[in-house]
Order: sequence, then C-alpha cells, then structure tokens
Amino acid sequence: MNIFSGTISNLENAMSRANVKQKVISNNIANIDTPNYKSKNVTFRDMLSEANTTLSAKKTYQGHIEFSKTGSNYSVVSSNRTSYQENGNNVDIDQEMSELAKNQIQYNALVERMSSKFNSLKTVLTGGK
Repeated sequence: MNIFSGTISNLENAMSRANVKQKVISNNIANIDTPNYKSKNVTFRDMLSEANTTLSAKKTYQGHIEFSKTGSNYSVVSSNRTSYQENGNNVDIDQEMSELAKNQIQYNALVERMSSKFNSLKTVLTGGK
C-alpha cells in the first residue's frame, strides 16, 4: 500500500523539470551578446513516456525495436530560427524573460504544494496537535 499515492514523487519530478528549464533559460540570457549563439529550449518526453505505460504494441518481427521507455525524459535542443541580432545571435530577451517568469511561478506553486503535502503528513503524524 502506497500511502503517498505518488503525489510527492510527481511533485519532485515536476520541480526537477522546472529546475532544468530554469538553467537553460538562464544560460540563454547569459549569452545574449555572444556572437552566433543559438538559443536553447528544453523538450520533455513525459507525454510519450506516459503513453508507453498505457499503450501496448504487438511485435510482429524480431527485428523491431521494443515498445518501451528509453533515454532521458528531456533533451536540450538549439533553435536554428533566424537571428535577432547582427552578430548571428537569436536570443529574444523578451521571450526569455517571459519564460523565466512563467517557470518561476510554476516552480513556486510546486514548492507550495509540496510544503502543503508535508504539513498534512505532519498533522496526521502528530494527531492534529
């Protein structure tokens, strides 16, 4: 019997993803004036991973790749869109600052939810005292 129902683990994973995204956005902002720097973005593969747990595939040939979770749950990819600056840099500071603020709000909400979960557990363990 799992008394935590996976909520704390899910919150921890979401906080970890927000942390990775924060680092990538901060790196983009730090390189705003670096010539030929291409902005990076984080892509998460959780939806595909979740689909793998609910979907099944029939393997009709031994040479087929297994239908299972593989690799990390995120990747950092460079954006090769057009340059915003004359030096070849394509970091859009307005977009990066917007993403930074959005990510920070999400992270703070996750921290609040995690804190609430632990406070509920504390209340249960102390008998409401």
